[in-house]
Amino acid sequence: MTESAVATVLIDNDVVRVTRWDFAPGAATGWHRHQYDYVVVPLADGTLKRVEADGDTESDLETGAPYFREAGVEHDVISANDHEFSFVEVELKR
Repeated sequence: MTESAVATVLIDNDVVRVTRWDFAPGAATGWHRHQYDYVVVPLADGTLKRVEADGDTESDLETGAPYFREAGVEHDVISANDHEFSFVEVELKR
């Protein structure tokens, strides 16, 4: 069984939800669908594997270099690192 990534909600109000995700090596978020547009800001360099309906992809992320995705994304996100990895996710509710 795959270990689960740990989600810690830091802010949740009418405007945004900010969640810190912490991954042990190989840990996964589990399959989910994003309700809102969102921005991810990596807190370390690392690689994430995204499992989506149309296939798997890996992305190399750099500390502090954000990326944006629109609402509706469905996937599982898995740490492809041999070290602890974290990012902050900012969901835009408006």
